[in-house]
Amino acid sequence: MDCPSEENLIRMALRDLPDVVLAFDLAQRRLTVQHPGPAEAVLARLERLNLGARLAHTEPVAQPSAPPASTDATESRVLWTLLAINGAMFLLEIGVGIVAQSTGLLADAMDMFADAAVYGVALFAVGRSAARKVQAAHLAGWLQLTLALLALAEVGRRWVQGSEPVSALMMGVGVVALVANVACLWLAARHRGLGAHMKASYIFSANDVLANLGVIVAGLLVAWTGSRVPDLVIGGVIGLVVLDGARRILALR
Repeated sequence: MDCPSEENLIRMALRDLPDVVLAFDLAQRRLTVQHPGPAEAVLARLERLNLGARLAHTEPVAQPSAPPASTDATESRVLWTLLAINGAMFLLEIGVGIVAQSTGLLADAMDMFADAAVYGVALFAVGRSAARKVQAAHLAGWLQLTLALLALAEVGRRWVQGSEPVSALMMGVGVVALVANVACLWLAARHRGLGAHMKASYIFSANDVLANLGVIVAGLLVAWTGSRVPDLVIGGVIGLVVLDGARRILALR
């Protein structure tokens, strides 16, 4: 797992199995599941997510671990804050991206929306049935897919028809987005002890910081070379990353 969307998919896929306790090791991409019944039933659900799941080891447990104490209130506050930051940056970047003719900013706006959708689904899913959680995840996935395809189509259109990205706006908004994601990174880092979801949010925010740096560097290259190619390249790369995230969400059954 390298982002909260993957962890959410796993949790929702296993949510309706009774007496299941999950422990995520993000660094090793390892998931430990305590459960009654055969391991094949758990593995079959994980394989449907297309995340490369395979059974590494299984053994009986004499004394199952109790589920962790509830931290719903604290996690909800953190998720609402992360949702607000990413939602606001989505609106800012998509507006300025259109004015600045920057596919990099437009694609980064889609990335912000993808983050906001993940946090929104996590909040919506609290206390709801497994079927409603899957429906919510699919809604976010279809929206994310649509926006990613629009961003990639815009990259293709501007590659053919031409564009004149405004490097100053690219760098200025890129810096604002960088500050916003550093704030998300700091917030997630403070709450990593709440569980794997917050650890995953930390890693997700770190990846977003790299995307923001990519937009800023692309702006510098546009200013230096006078070419639109750096903007188109960074827009295409971010668009493909968002598209892959949508594919993973829509794989949930």
